[in-house]
This record gives sequence, structure tokens and C-alpha cells, in this order.
Amino acid sequence: MPPTLHAIMIYVRDMGRTADFYQRYFGLTSSGEVEGLIELSSPDGGSVILIHQAAKSLKLGQVAVKLVFAVEDVEAFKAKSPALGLAFGSTHQANGYAFANAKDPDKNSISISSRAYRKQG
Repeated sequence: MPPTLHAIMIYVRDMGRTADFYQRYFGLTSSGEVEGLIELSSPDGGSVILIHQAAKSLKLGQVAVKLVFAVEDVEAFKAKSPALGLAFGSTHQANGYAFANAKDPDKNSISISSRAYRKQG
């Protein structure tokens, strides 16, 4: 059996603040802190996010990884987000889907995208 992607680990300055961010804006649930990590998962399945305390020497916010959250309607998700305190940039169109970008509290790149819901022709 080939390996499957189970988790993405992100390094942060404030584990609780970042876990709260992903719970609030993306509906993830938290395991609480266990063995120095906070595991976040979606009620609908998929990969988990592991929140890990960053070393003081680690430079955060590099654009080497972007977390992409699948949403059916990018504009509808964007419309409700500012009331919760999260603003996304412009919506971009690409090959039958839309996406918009933002940053989490540690300047990690995040995106909402309808790519998973695009119609295959």
C-alpha cells in the first residue's frame, strides 16, 4: 500500500492562538495539546494539521508551503470572513475554479479554493 498524506505540521509562535484561528475560520476541531503538539482535524475527514511550537531562531512566514482549504463557493466564504476578523485578498480564476489568499497569525500562507469542486470535462 502506498503512503498517504496524513498530516501537515506548521511551526508557530503561539500554539493556542494559531489553533484558535483554524478552529474559528475553518471549523477544525482540536485534540488539545498532547506531547507538545495540537492536532486539528476536519469533521469531514482529510489530512490533519499539527501545530508545533517554533524555535525562537526559526523565521516564520516563508512562502514554501500554503494550506489550501476546499470551499464550494469562494465568494460566499469570503463574504462571511471579515465579520469574524479574517480578510482574504482578491479572488483569482483558474481553469474552472476560483481561489483567494490570506495569512494565519504566524504569516503562513493559506488559501480558500473551489478546485476540489470544479466540474471535470
